Amino acid sequence: MTERLTGPELVALVRRVFVPRPGEKALAILVDLPDAQVPDDADWAARRAMAADWAAQLNARDAELGLATHLAVYPNIHTNNGDLPERVWLHAGGPLPVADALDPAASVSFAELYAEHPILIALTKFSATAPLKLAAKQFPIRAATMPGFRADMIPALRLDYTEVNRRVTLLKDLLDRAEGADFRFGMPVGECALHLDLRHRTGHASGGLLPDPGVAGNLPSGEAYIVPYEGERPGDPSRTAGIMPVQFGAEIVRYRIEGNVAVAVLSAGPASRAEAEHLQREPAYGNLAELGLGVLAAFGVKPVGEILLDEKLGLHLAFGRSDHFGGQVGPAQFSSPGAVIHIDRVYVPETQPDVQVLSVDLTMPDGSCVALMRDGTYSAGF
Repeated sequence: MTERLTGPELVALVRRVFVPRPGEKALAILVDLPDAQVPDDADWAARRAMAADWAAQLNARDAELGLATHLAVYPNIHTNNGDLPERVWLHAGGPLPVADALDPAASVSFAELYAEHPILIALTKFSATAPLKLAAKQFPIRAATMPGFRADMIPALRLDYTEVNRRVTLLKDLLDRAEGADFRFGMPVGECALHLDLRHRTGHASGGLLPDPGVAGNLPSGEAYIVPYEGERPGDPSRTAGIMPVQFGAEIVRYRIEGNVAVAVLSAGPASRAEAEHLQREPAYGNLAELGLGVLAAFGVKPVGEILLDEKLGLHLAFGRSDHFGGQVGPAQFSSPGAVIHIDRVYVPETQPDVQVLSVDLTMPDGSCVALMRDGTYSAGF
């Protein structure tokens, strides 16, 4: 039986995540639409139907919730975390339109949408996290981004987020104080090491609660994350360096990292060649954009094959765009809007069975070391 949130559960979810404020009148549920370049698929169609169902159920309880709910649609942006289009369409009901049939005269600007809808839920195919994080710095909105969300992720919306937040905050505080992170990875061909420079940065906590304006984050959530130092200070280059392995199918691609950037691929094979070509074509893709520490595996959550949930289970590292997290790499560093990307690589056995996280140690300003992970699991106390 397919999981489905009931009307009372949806009202409770909005109240818990956003804590609506007096004077707030509406929330918007955002969906992106397929087009000729990116055709529809079953999961995407089901996600749009879920969005329409959530909007209908919340509107049926608008008096109880104290908010009207509007479904808003826009043409998909063809890539994760690229900039949103300038216009968006409020859907009045009935079947959802296709992107090519949208009437420009019926649209509103995203700025207008934000002005009338301080609460947003983005149930999209392509992640809108980066642009909505940046919009939240300019407009008094708060947004829950749910790219790739599916019905089998609904149980993760019912977790004890008080305990999730406690763990996430503990990890965020560690990242705030740490000056570096050292990784040892095990592979069939042997071990490799990677050092991330965490100086000049502070961490972020994403615990699934968004009560304050000016914030956007994933839902479901449960991670602390930080952008490694990218070397933007004159005379102070990034110390991030080493070998980073990522498993693609049966092949493990090994990236050589220097100055916080993947500068070469050391392995051989089809995936390695494709990744080397991507790095040559888009150098900004090789920027080490995030160290993430998810906590949901401890709650019995299993990966489902979608980054939205899978990255919240444990350790993940990301390439690409970082400006939405406080880093220096954004759309201007890519060759075109469609090339902008932020892509997470998740280090749990189900996603990378041949790459073992042997250890993760955080180095502190006084020279001490915090043993964060051993053999893929957090050490006691985390």
